[in-house]
Amino acid sequence: MPRSGRVGRITALTVGLSGALVVLALVAVATGAYAIPLGDVIDSVLHRVGLGGEPLDQVGESVLWNARMPRVVLALLVGASLGCAGALMQGVFGNPLAEPGVIGISSGAAVGAVAAIAFGLDFLGNWTITVFAFIAGLGTVMLVYVLSRSDGRTEVVTLILTGIAVNAFAGALIGLFIFFADNAQISEITFWQLGSLAQATWPKVLAVLPCALVGLVVAPWYARRLDLLALGERPARHLGVDVERLRVTLILVTALLTAAAVSMAGIVTFVGLLVPHLLRMVAGPGHRFLLPGSALGGALVLLGADLVARTAAAPAELPLGVLTALIGSPFFFWLLRRTRRRQGGWA
Repeated sequence: MPRSGRVGRITALTVGLSGALVVLALVAVATGAYAIPLGDVIDSVLHRVGLGGEPLDQVGESVLWNARMPRVVLALLVGASLGCAGALMQGVFGNPLAEPGVIGISSGAAVGAVAAIAFGLDFLGNWTITVFAFIAGLGTVMLVYVLSRSDGRTEVVTLILTGIAVNAFAGALIGLFIFFADNAQISEITFWQLGSLAQATWPKVLAVLPCALVGLVVAPWYARRLDLLALGERPARHLGVDVERLRVTLILVTALLTAAAVSMAGIVTFVGLLVPHLLRMVAGPGHRFLLPGSALGGALVLLGADLVARTAAAPAELPLGVLTALIGSPFFFWLLRRTRRRQGGWA
């Protein structure tokens, strides 16, 4: 594809994703049991930022700013984190099937979060679950990375199989923690594992915000080195890339993004796999667009999924993680078949 055509497509895609995200965010904060017209939402936002507008009545202001706004902002942060983390993982391992959930980061972070809930740990306040999820997620991905390497290379099949094994072990640990938990903690853990943003509050947004921002700001700095790594480890080294340092650094960034997302939203799978792939098929493999584009796309997908989750079966609420899995599982199966057909098999 000519460079001018590729740049035009990327520009159009960026504008389209950004515009869709703004529209969907406005629709999300206006939609619910207490309907708020879009015009009133915009008036209230303008009033809050000091650009005119009018405040809503007391109930409307409370619903908008204490319930829906934190939920929408949390959905944007979690979705952007998962989308960017997926693009990073695929770039680091040069593997289109890599994503935080497949290689065990999500389940590892879940072990830390569930342990914090099951044992009633709260000595770090709102940060307790986030810190535990980060430490456990980081330890898990480092374990998968070390076990997957052989003779200085990371085998694709070994990576996935190791991730499956680690996911199974993490599931067993979660089951063990549930065994020792009381009924109230079991209910909290079960609901948390299904994935939900129903408990979103401003303190929870502030708890996840630093991790998400650091990861989203740092990731694009490594776009060029990821493009060089895509040429292969040896060519990348000849071009001045310290491959091992790059991988370790970006694994830390991925763990930070994923742990922040999982600790607040529960286990939400396939966003990090699906979004980068769709964008790569449309705009090509360049990471200068793929990393921020995946963040935008992930935010859009998760915000849309959360809107469906809380409105499709109202007044009940569908589990967010179940919705993303229902969409992502068939896509993952299609991707496996497509990759196998193009490569002629896995062996």
